[in-house]
Amino acid sequence: MRASVESEPGWIFSRRADLALFGGTALFSLALLAAGYPLGLWSRPYPLWAWAATVLFVDVAHVWSTIFRVYLDGSEVRRRPGLYFGAPALVYAAGVALYARFGHGGFWRVLAYVAVWHFVRQQVGWVAIYHRLRAEKSRWDARLDKLAVYAVTVGPVLYWHANLPRGFDWFVAGDFVAGRVSPVAGSIAEWSMFAVLAAWCARKLWRSKAGVAANPGVALIVLSTFACWYGGIVLTNNDWSFTVTNVLIHGVPYLALLWRYARNRFASDRANCAEVGAAPREPGAAARVVAAGAWAFVALLVLIALVEEFAWDQLAWHERAVLFGDLGFRFDPAVLQWIVPLLALPQATHYVLDGFVWRGGNHNPKLASTLGLRVVGDSSVGEAT
Repeated sequence: MRASVESEPGWIFSRRADLALFGGTALFSLALLAAGYPLGLWSRPYPLWAWAATVLFVDVAHVWSTIFRVYLDGSEVRRRPGLYFGAPALVYAAGVALYARFGHGGFWRVLAYVAVWHFVRQQVGWVAIYHRLRAEKSRWDARLDKLAVYAVTVGPVLYWHANLPRGFDWFVAGDFVAGRVSPVAGSIAEWSMFAVLAAWCARKLWRSKAGVAANPGVALIVLSTFACWYGGIVLTNNDWSFTVTNVLIHGVPYLALLWRYARNRFASDRANCAEVGAAPREPGAAARVVAAGAWAFVALLVLIALVEEFAWDQLAWHERAVLFGDLGFRFDPAVLQWIVPLLALPQATHYVLDGFVWRGGNHNPKLASTLGLRVVGDSSVGEAT
């Protein structure tokens, strides 16, 4: 039986791991952005090999990793069956209704804005966890930290809207509403972002001189998010730069968090399943994957991601025949209104459930202990937010 893994106090994983997962991933993303220029990738469509390495193996895989938090955990599903079965049912019904009423463009427009909010909120969530781990006592500073995250994410998105069309899209061409944000408003959003960042930096410097202990995790999230979102959306204008800076910093830390959760939650199942009364019980699928190691965790998610993308390409996109072939399926919009929301259901459900499954306190009372989070100056386990 493996012992549960605990974090280093004040860090989500450890100082070294957090620097690598958040800072290192951001630096790697920016290095890829820069490397794309001499390689001619700024002026060409996003290549298939890069799509597989980022969108398929990271973005789609991280969506499916939620099954280890919910659907592969029988006790968790039994704890909130209404949420875990009701959410996908409602999401699918809403998707069908959207597609039927507003067509292809309307469906992807709504999903794009939901996705943007999900990406923004994930960065806010990391900051909230660091606040708990460092026992941030100043509500004013906690609010300023969150305002800084919103500034470095919403600011570039508003600039994007003010300068449509750009050389990239969130999901599909035209999924953002054009003409609603003027170039002047976009410039105001950009400079407002810098003003908030300046105030945030000044406050951190003042606190440092006053002898208040710094929260390096918060600085790591704010600065890495700013570098990637501003660099990939505002400073550059191509699909390569946007994708490599958008996908990796979102998906890689999330996959690491899910592996930590799965390892701590299911690693002991094999030992606990030896006897139930007089009858032996086999461990569940999640316990088997965890017992095999991180490679099995990643391999399973990549396999599922491949199956999903195969279905997308055969039934809807028909863009990657060199990878998936072409079975010749073509459908009228009246049929696609049922198929596309079904194919999008995993990611849409992921967006919805993420707002529930990572909340701390009474919402998920065992979450922090399962993640092994530890507060600075306290040997007990803190709560995640």
